[in-house]
Amino acid sequence: MTTTSLRIVSVVPSQTELLHDLGLQTEVIGITKFCVHPAHWFKTKTRVGGTKQLKIELIKSLQPTIVLANKEENVKEQIEAIEQFCPVYCSDISTLQDALHMIKEIARLTDTHAKGNQLIETIRTEFASLTTGTVVYETAYLIWKSPYMAAGGDTFIDNMMQYAGFSNVFHSQKRYPPVTVKDLIETNVEVILLSSEPFPFKEKQIDELKKEWMQLTTAPFPTCKIVDGEMFSWYGSRLMHSPKYFRKLRESLFLNHEPDY
Repeated sequence: MTTTSLRIVSVVPSQTELLHDLGLQTEVIGITKFCVHPAHWFKTKTRVGGTKQLKIELIKSLQPTIVLANKEENVKEQIEAIEQFCPVYCSDISTLQDALHMIKEIARLTDTHAKGNQLIETIRTEFASLTTGTVVYETAYLIWKSPYMAAGGDTFIDNMMQYAGFSNVFHSQKRYPPVTVKDLIETNVEVILLSSEPFPFKEKQIDELKKEWMQLTTAPFPTCKIVDGEMFSWYGSRLMHSPKYFRKLRESLFLNHEPDY
């Protein structure tokens, strides 16, 4: 299939950004309301609903030649409905290697091999140069509030935490388990990372978390910071920038505590 005949609908934000960086400006005809990168696509491309609330008939009306989906981000029944009228490529990503394979496959499907290979090489080089010192911090990564939900050990976020030098205190749990402040205390967590997405944590939530912590224990409140969720959970071309972000994050958290590299 040549790029001139491609009509792509992407229902995964990180894969939408990847399509842009592969140079598929006109081939992409539909995206979700959460596909905020690039900004000009968000303003100009047809929005086909949310990642879990897709407008199936609207997608069908666009007459796509392929829909790009993801096992975790999209609803199985909705993707099966789309498969009735259009081929679907559905990624399943838990590790950096999974992400690189996805990039290679999408580059193959869209006949953008050269750009895809260049992107993969850049990401590999950036991650290979990532050094985080010898100290690994016991860390919880929270993605949601009311209830708090953490990233478990079989998630892409967990894999990125490992690269960034953070040991996930909920690594033994699956997917995104609900957790309490009491659970956090019992893990002897040293660092709590609050993601900017899908729940948009703010400084207010740090204050609330600290208050509840102090009501339950006299143990010191851990280092707590709001982090860019896209750097930990977007598995497309944004991976080019994640290692640099991880280095700066650790420097900002532990400037006076890190050992010499």
